[in-house]
Amino acid sequence: MAKNKACAANASVGGQALIEGVMMNSPKGSAMAVRHTNGTIITEKVDFKHIKDKVKFLGFPFIRGVVNYIETMKFGYKCLMRSADLSGQMDVDEDPENMSKMDRWLTDHMGPKVMAAITGIVSVIAVALGVFLFVWLPTWLVDIVDEHFFASKLLNFHPLLEGVIRTIIIIFYMFIVSRLKDIHRVFMYHGAEHKTIFCYEKGLDLTVENVRGCKRFHPRCGTSFIFIILIINIIVSSVISLIFPVLQDHSMRLLWVAVKILVILPVVTGISYEMLKYAGRHNNIVTKIFSAPGLWMQRITTAEPTDDIIEVGIASLKASLGLIPADDPAETETPEEKTGTDNE
Repeated sequence: MAKNKACAANASVGGQALIEGVMMNSPKGSAMAVRHTNGTIITEKVDFKHIKDKVKFLGFPFIRGVVNYIETMKFGYKCLMRSADLSGQMDVDEDPENMSKMDRWLTDHMGPKVMAAITGIVSVIAVALGVFLFVWLPTWLVDIVDEHFFASKLLNFHPLLEGVIRTIIIIFYMFIVSRLKDIHRVFMYHGAEHKTIFCYEKGLDLTVENVRGCKRFHPRCGTSFIFIILIINIIVSSVISLIFPVLQDHSMRLLWVAVKILVILPVVTGISYEMLKYAGRHNNIVTKIFSAPGLWMQRITTAEPTDDIIEVGIASLKASLGLIPADDPAETETPEEKTGTDNE
């Protein structure tokens, strides 16, 4: 296999799976590639400005993790919505022949302001559901078990038990979501993203054949970040509960939830980000232990991509590196006419 001369040693490259596409961040910029419904690949540069470039202290270790998490969530959502437009999926969904009666009624009677309000309400509900499932529910379940079966003797182990239950909930949630057809396809693009990055980091030419032979499990993946957060959260929560044992009293549950969201979560996010960065640069027993749960979980959050999906991942990385032009459709043959294209 030929070596990729454009590959910069130890360059940090990351990305995100989109709707029928992949977004890549490289040292030379960010770009996304999306497969349109007509079979072509559309590449587009995306501007990702870091606030730490303007406010230097926000780039300091442990602080940058929280800032990066917020920026990444905002930027990822923007790219996700843009990919829906570029893929042409929205045009298909808005075709009267493909719309349900409810969708057709909403299109005919709801204006942009109403739809924006509905979107806002749905977003609030989604956040509330996330807080309930992953913050409140584990606490409530441990309290119920402790009060009814152990006479409140598990207070010192509360953070540990919460962490275990939270982990089980997340794994179960991701498994159920992965069974959905549309989400499974996004996970295939997630796999293509990882395999393409591995190919680049190995210094190999970015061809479908080379990418296909790479692993789809990457230690810097956001999935690994989630599990590092879970592990660090158990440690930090346990330390805080030992320092302030009053927080583990059953009557202080609302305060405990508030402390977890407003204090523990930012601290844990900052520490976890540094651990993830370290794991991406080193390969030792410590990084293997912390990365193992996330790498295992990627068996659910990634799926083996087909060649046409790999082509999109390659196009995205090449566009971010400036190796192919962006903002213009990259004309390719449809998967039925050709497979194994290297997008060279």
